[in-house]
Amino acid sequence: MSDGCRLIAVCGHEAAHGKALRGMVDPAVTVVPNGRELYRTVAALSRRGQESCVVPMTLGRDPELVADTARTLRALPAAERSGTVLAEPFGTSQHLIGWLRAAAGRTPDTAALLITAPAGGPFEDAELYRVASLVRRYGNHALVEAAFTGGDPDLAEGVRRCGLLGASHVVLLPAAFARPDVPDVPGTRVESVGPTIPPAALARVLAERVADARRRRREHGDDGIEAGLTAADNHGHSHTHPQPHPHPHPHGAGQVIRSTA
Repeated sequence: MSDGCRLIAVCGHEAAHGKALRGMVDPAVTVVPNGRELYRTVAALSRRGQESCVVPMTLGRDPELVADTARTLRALPAAERSGTVLAEPFGTSQHLIGWLRAAAGRTPDTAALLITAPAGGPFEDAELYRVASLVRRYGNHALVEAAFTGGDPDLAEGVRRCGLLGASHVVLLPAAFARPDVPDVPGTRVESVGPTIPPAALARVLAERVADARRRRREHGDDGIEAGLTAADNHGHSHTHPQPHPHPHPHGAGQVIRSTA
């Protein structure tokens, strides 16, 4: 960042532990998985006298990432974390529903939607079904299902289920930073719309998270770490606002990849 504060995006399974953000964020953003690499990165910046702001890259399905990030930062010696603030997570489930609804609005109403994400734990995966249900309830698509990369049902099985329910055209909507591979399922046209959060929107939200965290530190002396420790208990940062982000809908459409069986 221009004023010397380094933005660190810490990633879990929703961002393929950082791989999904390659080419999506500004090169000035440091992208790391949680744990040892985050610890070493913050410590090295501190030794150079540089401040840092850490943003957990979850879309609401991985509150444990926030808590684990807070634990990693708390493990640093006090002198090495004094210039570090932990921001609110990138998004919440409410934000994710808004982004998915906006992406769904750019797809044909006659298509089935398959909400996809990398598999997590049982609670994280159950949350994807809740998200898919709300996208369907407040949208125009009659059929909205969920499937997981590396989980059950996988994407091919999710497409087949849509086909059994009468769909001949299935659109994959990624509920994560990671883009899914398009499965080849005979008899069904499958396409992937994404990224759900384009680079410009991603940069804007990151900037907002950093600004809010640094303001909280400046005005209240709160580095966000203690609050972050309770994130997994409360399914989000303990001071996360429950209402959707004020800019969930205007983000532009991403590239469409098609596979026609």
